[in-house]
Amino acid sequence: MMTDYYQQSIRALQLAGMSERTQQCYTRAVRQLVDFYDKPPDQINETELEDYFLHRKNVTKWSAATMRICYSGIKFFFVNVLSRDWHLFTYLNAKRERRLPCILSNEEVFRILDYVTTFHNYTFLSTVYACGLRLSEALSLQVADIDSSRLLIHVHRGKGARDRYVPLPQETLTLLRRYWLTHKNPILLFPARGRGGNEGPTSKRSMAIESVQGAFRRARFAAGIKKRHVSVHTLRHCYATHLLEEGVNPRLIQRYMGHANLETTMLYFHFTQKGTEDAYKIINHAMRGFDYDHDK
Repeated sequence: MMTDYYQQSIRALQLAGMSERTQQCYTRAVRQLVDFYDKPPDQINETELEDYFLHRKNVTKWSAATMRICYSGIKFFFVNVLSRDWHLFTYLNAKRERRLPCILSNEEVFRILDYVTTFHNYTFLSTVYACGLRLSEALSLQVADIDSSRLLIHVHRGKGARDRYVPLPQETLTLLRRYWLTHKNPILLFPARGRGGNEGPTSKRSMAIESVQGAFRRARFAAGIKKRHVSVHTLRHCYATHLLEEGVNPRLIQRYMGHANLETTMLYFHFTQKGTEDAYKIINHAMRGFDYDHDK
């Protein structure tokens, strides 16, 4: 039973063109439901499903982001695999939290990088920052994706299965060339090194995401960065913000980041101080005249 529903879910998600990451998240959502009731999903009725969602929301206290994955994954399976046309699926909603990400200064980014102790992690994290890449995009990079003559990186199947090209700084290209000489893998740019550190040349898989995240976390603590919610993904937010501060056109940043909507890119205006000096002067001038005199 367990294998059957899993294979049915993966098959439907692949036919729908979902990314590998989405396949994993949606199928995990169904597995958690099956584990909760300890019975096949086709034996779960609409009331039980409502109770499950309420339990996750009110008892387990899942975040809105986790609830969205839960709703979407289970709804996809029940509608497209089990053909359930339940009213419940017409009003499911978990509001998206509009939290502003933490932003580091350029100096703080390089302070963290200075505390990365291994060359492969240093090169990886530097590339994420210098090119504004998502963690999964950087891990999937291949040697053939580097266009050294035009100083571009070809990012394949980013979020939304969209390809894009991003500028490759000259110093980053030099760093990548130095790093490639340490493993000379003909395909992968960031191959898994193995326990002994000597599997790089023949490895068929990329570096483990956990090892990269761990290296960043240790470097952040060593650098004394105490800002909240700082992760590898923060480097991507810093990339966009720092480009805005340097005067790069938001439309170009949208293209480099792989955003479907300019509105997403414009969020980074919240983090930049560029131009605020003039705004403060104008506000101070416009808001003159407040002079309360209690003796009047």
